Amino acid sequence: MATLQQLLILAFILLPTITATAVNRGSSKTSSLPPPPPAPEFQEYTHPLHLFGHVLADLGFQDFAAAAPSLSTATAWQGPITVFAPTDSSLLTCPSCSVPVLLQEHTVPGLFHLRYLRTLAFGTKIETLATGRCLTITSTNNASKIFVAGVEVTHPDLFNDGIVVVHGLQGYVSHLSPHSCSLERMTSLSFLTPPPTQAPSFVMRLMLKDAMLRLGISGYSILAVALRVKYAELMNLSAITVFALEDAAILSGGHEYVTDFRFHVVPNRLLLAGDLEHLPAGTVLPTMDLGHELVVTTAGGGGPWAAPTRINYVKINSPDLMYNLKMAVHGLSIPFPRLNLTAVSGLAKIERSAYGRAGLELTGNAAVGYSSSWTAEIEDHYGL
Repeated sequence: MATLQQLLILAFILLPTITATAVNRGSSKTSSLPPPPPAPEFQEYTHPLHLFGHVLADLGFQDFAAAAPSLSTATAWQGPITVFAPTDSSLLTCPSCSVPVLLQEHTVPGLFHLRYLRTLAFGTKIETLATGRCLTITSTNNASKIFVAGVEVTHPDLFNDGIVVVHGLQGYVSHLSPHSCSLERMTSLSFLTPPPTQAPSFVMRLMLKDAMLRLGISGYSILAVALRVKYAELMNLSAITVFALEDAAILSGGHEYVTDFRFHVVPNRLLLAGDLEHLPAGTVLPTMDLGHELVVTTAGGGGPWAAPTRINYVKINSPDLMYNLKMAVHGLSIPFPRLNLTAVSGLAKIERSAYGRAGLELTGNAAVGYSSSWTAEIEDHYGL
């Protein structure tokens, strides 16, 4: 008998196709490394690996820079990459090591900047560009220090242009064991290469691959499958904002998220947490489910007394769960309910007014009371 997750994945594949219209520089520094070079323009890219050697050379990693051309022939991955780079002096301590192979074993597909590395579960394994070899990510209790295969990342985020991320290591990672992926193996995704298109589509393809890879190892594998199923459609958008449920929430009661996936995607808009906080109550957001829209029912604001942003009365409980140049993912605990847009927009606008917030008018009190009771009801839904 098929498992529930297999049925959910099958449901994604059978969804009707509708055409949509519509990093943080680390605090540690060293005098031995030059400042990071400026990020190149996207128009210069035809493949993320093509300028990789120049980036490494400018940062002072000459040995890895010399080996960089070998990556283009050693891997089929054409998405964003992250390299954990040792200094040239540390590589001299292993004369028998193959630098091109070490480079493959130090490079992983996807954008893993410092902030994101800190969110990974202790012991997360990420497969490198060397097939069958995985790096294990660990950290101290407060995630103040990150270790890759036991070696500390001492110079995080030396370079990050949204397509290539470079971290500096305290030492080098020796050749990885063929058993390094034996537990909780994480594999990169493979995709059919679409025909050449304009630069914006090219960057969107890279960002989608990055998102699917990272979501797949962060407890959002069902969402990663959904993005992959809709990949051909999504790559033609200029940007996307996705409101997500983790696998556990979907499997424990949020099944309608599967069939309502399009209702949780805002096309052609990149809305980060700061953008969501500044949306006034009553703001209407289009979705990929044509004819059905979302509405901001409670505005945020970011202050200590501000209520968290709610859309369709559902709290955004994990803002900026994952983001890159073209895509932002925010976490929910339950799916968005479908509401009467006209009625809810009116109530939201009343709630944001001074009278509505102070409860000085009957309509304002009614609106706030309705909002509070509805919010309490859906927050307790599924017991999540």
